[in-house]
Amino acid sequence: MKNDLSLSRRELLLSTLLSGTAALTMTLPGVSRAASSQAAGTINLADIGVGNPGGNWSKYTAQSNWDVNLIAIGNAPSAVMNKLLAGGGRKTYDLINIVGGMLPPLVNNHLIEPIDTSKIPNWSKDSYISSYLSKGSPGYDFIAYQNTIYSVPTVLQGDAFAYLPEKTGKLSSYGALFDPKWKGYTALEDNYTTAGQKTAMYLKHHNLASINDPANMTPAEIKQVVDFLIKKKKEGQFRTLWSSFQQAVNLMTSKEVYVIDCWEPMVFAAKDKGVDWVYADPEEGYLLWAMAANLVKKPGVSAAERKAAYELLNFMLGGWYGAKITLLRGYMTNPHAVEYAKAHPNEFSAKEAQKIERITKDVKSKFDQGGSWQQRWPKHIDAYQQQWERFKAA
Repeated sequence: MKNDLSLSRRELLLSTLLSGTAALTMTLPGVSRAASSQAAGTINLADIGVGNPGGNWSKYTAQSNWDVNLIAIGNAPSAVMNKLLAGGGRKTYDLINIVGGMLPPLVNNHLIEPIDTSKIPNWSKDSYISSYLSKGSPGYDFIAYQNTIYSVPTVLQGDAFAYLPEKTGKLSSYGALFDPKWKGYTALEDNYTTAGQKTAMYLKHHNLASINDPANMTPAEIKQVVDFLIKKKKEGQFRTLWSSFQQAVNLMTSKEVYVIDCWEPMVFAAKDKGVDWVYADPEEGYLLWAMAANLVKKPGVSAAERKAAYELLNFMLGGWYGAKITLLRGYMTNPHAVEYAKAHPNEFSAKEAQKIERITKDVKSKFDQGGSWQQRWPKHIDAYQQQWERFKAA
């Protein structure tokens, strides 16, 4: 379809989270039908894998008397659109939980419905929404379009780059990716919504290019970014462009690179293999993003189904779900997660509660520092695609 995007980072992460699941449209084994066959019905939740609490939806079922059938879905904007428009997703899915920031095509194609926040009691209790996603803030576009709420934020995170301190010492700027000192030992993600935007943040912060908003560049601005990257590429700066979670981790654990544009879970994976990588605190700020659950405009949906879907949205903003996702995925979820884990030692050990609190504090500090929100559907998306292909072909 027009404006088709390359595979996104979250779609790549999905393959790791699901341990090699072959078909993204198949129901995940052991995830569907979380509880009893006596349930009133089933809510079909299409999710990229990050929002799966280990297949356990029993607490939601106990509250609502509805089961959850979790269906894996690709996270690239084109994959989401294709599933909803041509793949029967509108007739199947009740909710889609994807990385936010692509509301324009979803709303303009009448694929999702506005969210009635009055039907979600935990909405008004979520200080992260009011702090980081409020109207007028850069994060607002991740959950709203044309001043209407369409998404419920389920996960929040800020991304940067990683470095190998035994080779580089401490680093604190995206400029390390382009520093001749590390020529041949740096790597970028093959993705203009991540590597391209981080490069724009670096160039803008250091007055190396005329860029108004790294999150939504004009064709001339994205050309400046790509011209800079092509120059660095021709100088031999980059070892490679990586395109999968495992490829990036392999580059890190083999020490083929010393500086890499990456996601924080990759640092955890490298540390698990005994290689001490550090995730940077960049002076230019973080690339911020949020997972968002959306209510699909499903033909013939009943009032009972909609009620159950809203109950699931409320559950996903609750303490148990938040604590579980933070523990499993390493992301910040909602402000109830830490207190729930501490208050329920029969469900979360003291060590797990400490980990949930540590992760939450770490991610919260990223949002407090700020940066630029990841742009998944830029206004000039065709120019982005054309320029990124020029970079790859150079």
